[in-house]
Formats: sequence, C-alpha cells, structure tokens
Amino acid sequence: MRGKIMSDTYDVIVVGGGHNGLTAAAYLAKSGRKVAVLEKKQMVGGIAVTEEIFPGFKASSLVDGSDSISPEVKADLKLADFGLDISPTDPLIYTPQKKGKHLTIWNDVKRSAEEISRFSQADASAYPAFIKEMRSIARIIARLNKTALPDMPDAGFMDLPKMFNFVKPVYALGWKKMPHMLRILSLPVSDLLSEWFESDIVKAAIAASALNNISLGPQESGTAFAFLQNFSTSNNGLFRSGGFIKGGAGSLSRALAGAAKSYGARIITQAQVSEIKVEKGRTSGVVLTDGRTIAADIIVSALDMRTTFLQLINSGHLDQTVLEKVKHITYNGTMARVHFVLDALPSFTGLAGNEAELLRGHIQIAPTIIDLQKAFDPVKYGQVSKDPYLDIQIPTLNDPALAPEGKHLMSVTVKYMPYHLREGNWDDLKDALGQLVIKTITGYAPDFAQCVQQTCVITPLDMETRYNLPEGSLVHGDISLDQSFWMRPIPGYAKYNSPIKKLYLCGAATHPGGGVTGINGANAARQVLKDRG
Repeated sequence: MRGKIMSDTYDVIVVGGGHNGLTAAAYLAKSGRKVAVLEKKQMVGGIAVTEEIFPGFKASSLVDGSDSISPEVKADLKLADFGLDISPTDPLIYTPQKKGKHLTIWNDVKRSAEEISRFSQADASAYPAFIKEMRSIARIIARLNKTALPDMPDAGFMDLPKMFNFVKPVYALGWKKMPHMLRILSLPVSDLLSEWFESDIVKAAIAASALNNISLGPQESGTAFAFLQNFSTSNNGLFRSGGFIKGGAGSLSRALAGAAKSYGARIITQAQVSEIKVEKGRTSGVVLTDGRTIAADIIVSALDMRTTFLQLINSGHLDQTVLEKVKHITYNGTMARVHFVLDALPSFTGLAGNEAELLRGHIQIAPTIIDLQKAFDPVKYGQVSKDPYLDIQIPTLNDPALAPEGKHLMSVTVKYMPYHLREGNWDDLKDALGQLVIKTITGYAPDFAQCVQQTCVITPLDMETRYNLPEGSLVHGDISLDQSFWMRPIPGYAKYNSPIKKLYLCGAATHPGGGVTGINGANAARQVLKDRG
C-alpha cells in the first residue's frame, strides 16, 4: 500500500530501496538521523527480491538467495532479529559433464581435494595451497572493500590516513609478494588457474565463479581480479559464497527494511523521484513524479550513475568533465535469468539417485575453459551464445515452501546474453532463449524437458525496463580494473561523495562494486557520518 508522504523535513533522504539503500538508511537511522527511503516500486529490495512468478511459486528474480551479505552488516544491524534465516548448503558446486562424469566442490577444502583427485592427483595436491594463497590476497582486497578510498591523484593531507590504510594491507604482504599480487590481478583467470591446475574440469569449475558479474570471458585480462573480488566477499573463505536464505533473496531485503524501520527510518514505496533539487551547489531535497517536494539536508542515491546524474540532476549544476565521465561508464549487461516450474527433479547423467544431496548448491554447466570462452565470444559481436554458460540453483531443495508440495523451482543465470543485439530484439527472442536453456540442460539431464511445466524468461532488456538496471547491468557498471577501487564510480569521487555538496552515493556503482553484500551502503553511511558529524 502506498505510504503517505508528509511535509516533513528529513536529515537524510535515501533515493532507492535496494539492499544498499536500505543498509545505508539503517546505519544512518541507527545514528539518530531522521531518515526516509523513497522507492519507486511497490516493494523494496532492488535486485534482491523474491517474486511470485507463477501462483504458488516464489523465485529470487535476479540473484540467487545465497548468503553473500557482509557478516559485519549482518551483526551490526542484527538482521537475524528481523527474520534473516540462513542455512548452510553443501556441496558448494556440482559441475556435470555430458558423458556422466561430474566434479563436486565442497565447503571443506580437504573433501574437495579428495574429489579432485578423481581427475588429477596433482590438482588435488595443489588445491589446498591454491585456496590458501588466494585467501591471503582476498583478505587484502576485503580490507580495501570496507573503507572509503582516497581520490587519487588528487589526494591531500587529509587523505593520508586513508592512503595509509590502502597501502598497509598490501605492504603487509612483503616486498617480494607485492609484484606477485599485482601481476595476478591483471591476469586472465584462465592463465591464473593454468599455473596451478592441469585438469580442464577443475579449472572450469573454479573459473566460472569469476564470470557472474562481469562481461568478459575467462581468457580476457583482468578476470583474475574479478575472481579475487568474488573471493574477497564470500562468507566461506572460498571463491563463491554458500548458504541459502530462507524465503529467497527478498528475505534479506525485508530484514534490512525491518532493521531500518526499527531505528526510526521511514520507508515509502511507490514514491518515484523525478529530480534531486540543487541550490547554490548543494542538495536541498527531492521532487517526486506527482509534483510533491520533500526537503532534506543530505541526499544519498542508491541508483546508478546514469540515472542519478543524467536524469535526476539538471545538467547545468554539473561540470562538463563530470558529465563525460558518467557517460563513458561501461555497463554491458550480458546476463539473462530463466525460471522453470518442475514437476520432478531432473536426473543428471551419472547421478545414482542422489540428486537431492548433490544439487543443493550451484550447478554449473561449464565443461571447460574453452567452452566458457566460446560462450562469451559471440557477445563481442552482439550475438546470442548458442552454448551458454549456465549457473543453476534449485532453491526448493533448501526451502520447499517456495513451491507447492511435490513441485520444484529451478532458477538459471544465463551467460552470455548481450543487452546490445546486432540483429533482432529481446522481446521476440524470449521464447527461443527459454528453449535454448532447456536444450542445454537436457544435454546433461536427458529427462529435463519432460520435467518442465512452465517457464519465466527475464532478458537483459527486462532487467533494464522492469528492474531499472542500465543495459541490464546488475552491478551498475562493469567490474573491471579500470572501473574499480578509486576509479569507481568515476575518478575523483571514490569516497561516496559527488560533485554536488551533500549528495552521496551508495549503490553498486560505488566501491567495491556489485554483489549483495551491503558493503557499499555501510561504507557510504559511515562516510556521511564522518563528514557531517
């Protein structure tokens, strides 16, 4: 139901009720600020939503209900008190092969190594050392993720503590290891893994986790950085998060909203902002699409940069250089989502009736590194991949309440599907995309097509039009080295600030990027409190 907007003045208005906006609002309200969250849709959550796609079937529409929220945010906001219920999932990854072989990666490193030994004894021996080495680097990135970075090269005396915090964890590696780390960050993830492993199936199972939030193939430079960024935000010390949120991704957003409201924040839905008001170089409030104005001392935008600066702020208030930087942010959405209603679990070739045990985590259709690269290559020419990489979850194995009794729900992330098509349009290709995914999965589970009762397809265009994601980018701009750290969202504004005084940023466009961690929102709130006392 639409919230009634009073003529109050707020200390802070948060524009956008995604998970980062809710996180920022909760921290700011907890500090005693008078906070309102304005969300254009009927429910909050952004990409972290659970929707009834068919009667009785509730799916995490865009991102899986995996446990990726920052442990610090979870504890600070006491999210368990507001219904956040997370159960462990094991195995972490199941990777089938067409001839019936499969590799299972478990949360336990030793158990995974034993599984890997079926394909390569050398790889089994290397795996624990690989995890240890990657953890050491990921810990450094994780520390950098939790702080507002200095704006380089314009850092001044007041930025020296942040510069020290930025350099300190890298320095702790030691001079001999620093060049090693910097080299790794620039590598293709395929090269990084080839230095450790010999088995194609092992390399593909690990590499696939690097590709979920980027528009690059595993043989492209910089994908090792994406791999380590995922590693740094995982909650299990591995290269992708495990655990499952009861009720799906939307339960996290409801818990964040509950926490924010408990601290006094107002959350107002169906309240679309049409303008961020600027007077004498600083924000003064917002105007809604129905013409009403709400005053506030500080505005925090959880929206993408394109929407915030090119649509909500009069260009006369912005320097042309800033506008050009915003216009040149690359988005390149290359992902689709397909949800299936199943009347039974599919039987993957090689599984001897233990589907329910091995399919609780992520099912990755990614046989080899070459297959992953071939899935990406057509995107460079605006073409749909004919042999896509699929990241699959069957959430009803962890939470049967998401579907009627005896039924299952399968959610598939499809890579790579370009937002920018060279020929045709996504509205006309929806059915074909659904059939392509069915055909691909049937190659590994021969009875899959017979299990499917209904199909829901979400294209990159749908992600833009229905979920406000520019060019279908869940992360508000590519996660690449040139759009990370102090260069995110654009050079000069890495501290969650903006060219407009008292306008702050907290969405996935900011450091450290995408993923449902809440880190961006928490960092932004801390920066507001530091700047404004």
